[in-house]
Amino acid sequence: DMLLDEFVPVYQFNEVHRIAIRAPADSIFRALEEGTFAEIPLTKFLLEIRSLPRLLSWRRGVTFTASQPFLKWAASAGFVVLAEETNREIVLGLIGQFWKILGGSFPRVINAEAFVTFNRPGYAKAAINFCLEGVHGVHGSNLRTETRIYVSDPIARKKFAGYWRLISFGSAITRREWLRAVKHRA
Repeated sequence: DMLLDEFVPVYQFNEVHRIAIRAPADSIFRALEEGTFAEIPLTKFLLEIRSLPRLLSWRRGVTFTASQPFLKWAASAGFVVLAEETNREIVLGLIGQFWKILGGSFPRVINAEAFVTFNRPGYAKAAINFCLEGVHGVHGSNLRTETRIYVSDPIARKKFAGYWRLISFGSAITRREWLRAVKHRA
């Protein structure tokens, strides 16, 4: 069982990617924690494009540096660590109106309980995990990442569906880039 199942057991949108990595679990998770934007330039570029409407409206957009670890940036961007099992799985969550051109509203979620109990209409709950499958000591395992999105009301779900069609290709590219960067670093 994955920890992710505790936070988004029901969802309307998701994507799954995995990569085989020949390294011990602790090396894989250290690589995940220490990986920087310099190692995922396409992800950095796509995030910059996504923040352009906010910047052009004089609102604060996404800010990061090439040397900044991705997971530390995610925490500063509003993601909360929902659960973590050392060297096996980490789950991050964010609630927002992702489909709005200027980013919409992102309620501050401070812990796993707040994420689980949030139920206001007009928002999407997004959770992403990184999880090792088939751990085989020093011989490696598969690092799997899954993104799940739950949208509680039909109007917001329809809006999110349009957004998802627009960004799902780029989202898949970024997930694969993260996994390759972790493999390279591990």
